[in-house]
Parts: sequence; C-alpha cells; structure tokens
Amino acid sequence: MSELGDGMPRSFESAPERYRHWRLAVDGRVARLTLAVDEAGGLMDGVALKRNSYDLSVDIELRDAVQRLRFEHPEVGCVLVDSALADVFCAGANIGMLARSSHPLKVNFCKLTNETRFEIEDATRAGQRWIAALSGTASGGGYELALACDRILLVDDRRAAVSLPELPLLAVLPGTGGLTRLVDKRAVRRDLADVFCTLEEGVRAPRALAEGLVDATAKPSEFAKLVEREVAAALEASGPVPEADGVRLEPLDPQVSEGEIRYRHVSVELSVESRTASITVHVPKLPNLLAGLRIARELDDAVLRLRFHHPELGLWLVRTQGEPADARVLDAALGGSSWFAREVRGLFGRVLKRVENSARSSFALVEPGSCFVGTLFELALAADRVYMLRGGESESSLELTAMNRGAHRMANGQTRLETRFFGRPDALTGLEASLRFPGPETLETKVFARLTAWQNWIFQRPNASGPDGALRAYGRPERAKFDWKRT
Repeated sequence: MSELGDGMPRSFESAPERYRHWRLAVDGRVARLTLAVDEAGGLMDGVALKRNSYDLSVDIELRDAVQRLRFEHPEVGCVLVDSALADVFCAGANIGMLARSSHPLKVNFCKLTNETRFEIEDATRAGQRWIAALSGTASGGGYELALACDRILLVDDRRAAVSLPELPLLAVLPGTGGLTRLVDKRAVRRDLADVFCTLEEGVRAPRALAEGLVDATAKPSEFAKLVEREVAAALEASGPVPEADGVRLEPLDPQVSEGEIRYRHVSVELSVESRTASITVHVPKLPNLLAGLRIARELDDAVLRLRFHHPELGLWLVRTQGEPADARVLDAALGGSSWFAREVRGLFGRVLKRVENSARSSFALVEPGSCFVGTLFELALAADRVYMLRGGESESSLELTAMNRGAHRMANGQTRLETRFFGRPDALTGLEASLRFPGPETLETKVFARLTAWQNWIFQRPNASGPDGALRAYGRPERAKFDWKRT
C-alpha cells in the first residue's frame, strides 16, 4: 500500500482479497471479521505490527470491511469481531509507528480511526449489530475498537483484560474516543473511569463486568457458547432482512497526477501556488442510485487524499457542475425507501461529516452551471462559507428539497441550516470542529471537537513527543523524562 515505507498510505481503497490484516467471512446473516495483523505488513519500514497492533493499513482495511458489509451484504444482521491470536484481541495503535510519524500524520491517523469507529456505530443504528468477542487482552485503541461495538464480551481466564494505558505509558490521551465512550455511551461512573485510565495493567473480567466496562464474561470453556447466545440475540434484534441482493463496490481507480485527481464524477485541481484544492462534483444525466453511490465514494476518497497527501493546500474550493434537473433526479433517488437508497443516503451523510471534520478552510462557489440542489446543497452548507456569483449572462441558484430537512444531520444532531444560523467562522487548525458545531453536544461532537483539538496539542507536548518524551522512550531501557508542572 505504501511504496516509500514512511507510514503514509498511497491509496485508501482495499478489498477482502487484498486484506493483509483482517479475515472476512460471511455465513448467511452473520459476518465474522477476524483481526490477524501481518507483523511485516505495515506502512513504515522497520516497524513490526506485533500483538495485533495497528497502523493506517489496518484501519483502511477495517474501513473497507465496514462499508462493504453494508453495501455488498445487506442480509448480514450481526458482525462478530474477534482475533486470530489466542491471548490478545488488539494491542492498539503501534507505538513505534506513532513515535516515528510526523505530527500531521499522527493527527490524521487518529481522525480517520475515529471516523471508522463512528461508521461502526452508524451500522448498528441501521440494524447491523456489532459484537466484540475478546478472547484476549484489548488495550488502548484495541479496547476503543471494542467500545465502538454494540456489545463487548470478555473471556474470564484470569489474564485477559481491558485497558486504556495511554496516560501512564505515553503521556497522551486515548486517541479514538475511549474516554468519551466510557462515560457517555457506557455510562461508567466518572470516578471509576478516572481510576481505570491510570491503570497500565487494565482491569480483568470480574471487575470489568462490575464496572460496566464490558457486557458479559465467561470462562474459557463457556466462552464460545456465550458468543453463540449473543449472536442469536443480535440477529433477533437486527430487524427484517432486505429482499434484495447487495451491490458490488467497484474500484475507484482515480487518475492521479501532480496537479489533478480525476474520478468518473469528481475532479480535484491542485494548486500549490495558491494553496488551494478545487473540488468539483460533476452530476451526470439522469443519475440513479448507482451514480449517487459512486459520487459519494469518489468524494470521500478525494477528501482523504487531500488530508493526507496535500497538507499544504489549506483552502478547498467546492463546486458542482450539471443541470439542476439532473440533481433533482439524484435527490429524489436518495430520498427513496429501499435499503439501497437508505445506505447511499447514509454514506453521503458520513462524507459530509468527513468534510466538516477536516482541518481545512472550505468555500462553496455557486456559479452559473452549478447544481447545488438538495443533498448537493448540503455539500455547500458543510463548507465554512458559501459565495454566490451575482450578475452575468446566466443566473446562479441554490435549491432546497426535503433532503435538507433532516436527512443529513450533522454530528450535533441538527440540520446544517439550523446550525448555520447559530453563526460560525471559518476553520482554525486544532479548533476547527469546535467552531463548526455550535448548539447541542453529542458523543460525536465531543470526540471531534474536543478530543481532536486536544490530541493535536498533546502530540506536540515534550512529555509525549519531545526528545526525552514517552513516545520516543517506549520500548527502550531508559525512562521518559516528564515536566510535572500543571497549567
């Protein structure tokens, strides 16, 4: 996936036949997703992904599996996540990788991981139940992956534990929502959560169950039966099976050059001189849901490429091109009641959130030939500013539809129109999400507005990333040197 061994992915696409770190098996209504990290399959030279630890290559495959299960396997009502290793579920983000990564790579790594965790939770809300079966220890990001699932099962073998050891080990916050999900999602008492986050060794099954850190435990001889019961209960709660075949996710295969990224329906012009990326969505004639799926996936891929590969392009200029009548056809299709319409509509919603979670300023440009209608108008509203050209031979226009009344709600639970009238400025690095989400606070806004900003700052603190900091000292005989002063 990476040709340079620098930790940076060159592509954000994958497929089950190319997975190096996950095994995906679908049997009727149950999918089994097994973490089996290839130690030598990471993106950074000289870093071994031991004990099912992960880097971006693992996360990119997980993101693909989450999306593929929703589109290619709508019949699946339960996804069981487990490990191929006997004594460990997942050791979390690879510390050697983090220590050698640039600051932007660390922050964007955590952000993509966060977004994938929310995609798992969104799948649960859509009726696809996710269960984490921990037959070994889950620590750091490994436990945070389990926290994103609907249910957490932990073997009671007197060794397996759950932990968030980032603070005592590395002097950083748990980076993918662990703190927030403990108290907001699982309603763990905050004093218990506070103690838990200082325990490097974590908590084993009996205490983990008593404190609400997991949902069920069983002895090793009974663990398989516990998993069977949980899967059966998840299937019963997952709802009816769609009476339709899945839709294959075809490769995007963009044409990438120094000055452009070009897909079938999305193009991105890159200008280092003006520090801008011009993103244009081209709406085809009489688009159907397949075209809508393709547009959403292309836009999603483009945003990730801009985040990781082009940090110097601080302003994104967002345009649409096409006939408003065709945009209305697409919008009507997205508003349909079929499982496929629901899934494409949901994907558009997640892509819009990814735009809003990106640490770039974004301006939508409404010009003659634009088609900001309904869902595509949401793309304009997701930008920090909207500029409309007045005068000229042809008129510029925007068009509201029923899709702007709640089909694509923001992370704060409000529509973009509701949020817009709170008033918000453009993006500021590290605080961008805080400024973009006024109004009610949710688990998702806490993760992206607070945690992302904090992590952006903490990853630059000497206690974590300095020459004598915990990230650099991890795995070495010498201990990290901390500045113990608090501000």
